[in-house]
Amino acid sequence: MSPPDDDQHKPATRIVEAGRRPEWTGSVVNPPVWRGSTHLYADSADLARGRPNEDGHFYYGRRGSPTQWALAEALTELEPGAAGTVLYPSGVAAISGVLLSVLESGDTVLMTDNAYEPSRVMAKSLLAPLGIETRFFDPLDTEGFAALFTERTRAVLLESPGSLSMEVGDIPALAAIAREKGAISILDNTWATALGFPALSHGCDISLMSLTKHVGGHSDLMMGCASAGEALYTRLRIKSQALGLVVSPDDAALALRGLRTLGVRLERETASAFAIAQWLTSRPEVAQVLCPMLPGAPGHDRWQRDFTGGCGLFSFVLAGSDPAGRARFIDALELFGIGYSWGGYESLVIPFDPARARSATSWPPAGWNPEDRLGIRLSIGLEDPEDLMRDLARGLEALASA
Repeated sequence: MSPPDDDQHKPATRIVEAGRRPEWTGSVVNPPVWRGSTHLYADSADLARGRPNEDGHFYYGRRGSPTQWALAEALTELEPGAAGTVLYPSGVAAISGVLLSVLESGDTVLMTDNAYEPSRVMAKSLLAPLGIETRFFDPLDTEGFAALFTERTRAVLLESPGSLSMEVGDIPALAAIAREKGAISILDNTWATALGFPALSHGCDISLMSLTKHVGGHSDLMMGCASAGEALYTRLRIKSQALGLVVSPDDAALALRGLRTLGVRLERETASAFAIAQWLTSRPEVAQVLCPMLPGAPGHDRWQRDFTGGCGLFSFVLAGSDPAGRARFIDALELFGIGYSWGGYESLVIPFDPARARSATSWPPAGWNPEDRLGIRLSIGLEDPEDLMRDLARGLEALASA
């Protein structure tokens, strides 16, 4: 079921209008929450005819109802070049669902070395037992990328900026090389979303996101998605159905509600994150600010070339090596919750040490002081940035206290 043709509308308008078909919303603004495992047929002939395996056709609860269809269609309309979107019960389920759709026993996947850690875990715990080999690569080594392909390489998993350490790879170039080599390029596009980086327009074959983050926006749901062109979307859908993956209509309704304010929330979080990142560069306790939106930061030139937006997630590295001091910094914060995930309305902080989760690259990177290795990731929410900076200053002052 093809979405309406509204390509003339700008993204901010599509966020508001997408997925709101009259047959799904009726006389209300939002699609109601359609809860139902069983979809009824009019008679025996209707049952015998069956229903097309497309969104918009009632069949059985696993194939969704207007609440899930509206969300999938809205996400498709935000990703130029996508023919459809598959919903998954979490971001990790989206990653595994996509990889299992494009890989078979005997295949090899190239995975960026700075990938989300559950993706790395997946390589050992899910793919390897199925006879699928994972090879990790340096996302900044564009020139050496082509040499990593073999006759068995079927897919490439990209992520930009990278989890925790925020490297910005040359995604258009890497995707083009993958296509030349006959491999499918998959981008974990959770950081920027299609609003800040329309992945398919930049040459990627599949764009996936954890909707738990920005789209949900309120830290109260878990969901993922993957969008692709016609052929790959069909493969994703068939595999997802074979695995029995489905999202609840209640969570789909929450994701739709979050989606409508995605643009304005990203603008606010991005502006606050930029101001805070800039402030951190002036602090003597900070060795590196890893925020590609910031001029002079690693990856800024590529970010400026390819991205049209950012978000509130970035990292910084403390000067020196004092794990106890880092713990004092985090524990002194009052406005930052300590917890995983990001993209919600509240600010969060976690420590990170990527050295244990690298295979093709090193941490700290070459050229850095080897003592400057203790990372801190911030997810900037909707609080006033001046309040957040005062809170961070309190934490930095706690670094020195024994």
